[in-house]
Amino acid sequence: MTDWEPGPALAAYHAGVTVICELAAQFTSAAWAGPTTCPEWRAADLAGHLRCVADDFHEYLDDAPLSRLARLMARGPGPESLARKLARQNTAELAALPDGPGPEHIAAFAASARAYAPRALAVWDLPHHHYGDAVVTVAGMVGAACAEWHLHAWDLAASLGKDYQPASPELLAAGWQAGMPYLPLGSVVPAAAARCGAAVAGARVPAGGAGAPHTALAGAWEALLRASGRIPR
Repeated sequence: MTDWEPGPALAAYHAGVTVICELAAQFTSAAWAGPTTCPEWRAADLAGHLRCVADDFHEYLDDAPLSRLARLMARGPGPESLARKLARQNTAELAALPDGPGPEHIAAFAASARAYAPRALAVWDLPHHHYGDAVVTVAGMVGAACAEWHLHAWDLAASLGKDYQPASPELLAAGWQAGMPYLPLGSVVPAAAARCGAAVAGARVPAGGAGAPHTALAGAWEALLRASGRIPR
């Protein structure tokens, strides 16, 4: 298995932020109002969600190991229950976010996400929270965030009618496994429970609206797309 080490891990993390910004730059005003792979969300809503999630990671780190995420995870909820709870949180946070254009949300996301990386590096090996008997370190949370950025890049690309695959999917898979012991690769949150952004790395119901082009997928990236619910099992 690929090791989740600081150098390559943070390179993949920053690459995810960069590709989101590059894709966002291709959106027109009309495209920001268009559908995404999440039926409930326009592209501008997805940009707002990214902004909220990046801010959440700062909050969780500020309060670790006693954050609201840590309290939730300490109960050891199953994937379906966790998906529902995180979906409600995501919906509430997005509703509370001041309305703004997609580019504004993406700029705020990028600034917040980039500021998180050096903070996390300084406490890389410290415990962040527990899930059952598993200890998720700060490094694991960077893995969860990294996977989230690249998976949402796939969502944005799909809205543009394009496909996206990261350069190092095996590395992203290692980060996923370090950060999300409750959702192993090869498992899927059932469609009845999944919602947009339901898992920390964005488990969702595959949507019919904006659908991404179906290219040949294999290996770690396909496993990530399946585990996050973006393509059928």
